[in-house]
Amino acid sequence: MNRTLKALGLGVAIAASLSLSMPAFAATTLRIGTVLAPDDPMGQGLEKFKSEVEAATNGDVKVQVFHNSQLGDTTEMIDQARAGANVGTVTDVARLSSFVPSLAIMSAPFLFDTYEQADTFALSDEYLAWGDELKEKSGLVMLASNWYQGPRHALTQTPVSVPADLKGIRMRTIGAPIWIETIRAMGAEPTPIAWGEVYSALQLGAIDAAEAQPTAIKGAKLFEVIKNVTKTGHIQLVTALVVSADAWDQISADNQKIVRDLAVENGRYASQLTIDLGEEAMKFVADQGVTVSDVDLAPFKEAVAGVYGKLDLEAEAAIVNKVLGR
Repeated sequence: MNRTLKALGLGVAIAASLSLSMPAFAATTLRIGTVLAPDDPMGQGLEKFKSEVEAATNGDVKVQVFHNSQLGDTTEMIDQARAGANVGTVTDVARLSSFVPSLAIMSAPFLFDTYEQADTFALSDEYLAWGDELKEKSGLVMLASNWYQGPRHALTQTPVSVPADLKGIRMRTIGAPIWIETIRAMGAEPTPIAWGEVYSALQLGAIDAAEAQPTAIKGAKLFEVIKNVTKTGHIQLVTALVVSADAWDQISADNQKIVRDLAVENGRYASQLTIDLGEEAMKFVADQGVTVSDVDLAPFKEAVAGVYGKLDLEAEAAIVNKVLGR
């Protein structure tokens, strides 16, 4: 009897010891915001990601999605996540280059010819190593960097055929060095403002122009406040799904793998939607009376060629070319 009680007591003690030494992972909710509309491919991808993550983790990881800048502008959401708030977002990778400069290469002008190239590079060992560095330096975890939002085109009030046509034009762009220097090299005056302010800024004349991808032009109704879309495609907008490291570390390793894998899969889903809906969006914009024009890209490529050297991205460009075998 005493021996049995001692054995039971020992078992309880061992169990208690194990429970203290092993981390306990309670159900975690990831709050992910976007500046885009719910029907944008990124919004649709996030909703699909939400349902699949919750199903695959048996509810251990829940996802809340906030559209239309409900959690703030992209920069504000990144700042919240870095401060420890349970916030994530879909962001152009260039915004993250202030922590890991090499990441700016994902937004370099005329770098990727196809989405498949961007997807391949985003899953390469070289790129993923920069992602690991990002967590150490910023407190952000990059779940996937293959969420493609489309080619960025010039949105202006006057026709554009060569870079000289952009001289003196105040063009809204993203406030990261690679974007600013690209727009400046193209001839315009880069003017970073929040995406949610672009419509009113164009309407009131606070800016003269903007640059955006087809689905966002339609989603933000910019066709109401601009007259021309010139299909420069100067940057392929490849974005990343990032979350707060504090929230991420509350998730078990098994569930972290599930979430990462689904982030990549749904990045591809959203990206294909972007590709499929892009042409439809351009047709819709043209039907609203906006002039949509193709243009000879050679002068624009020549104009931005020096951006790589100016921002010390030539080594990163060589890495991209090596990964893609070109």
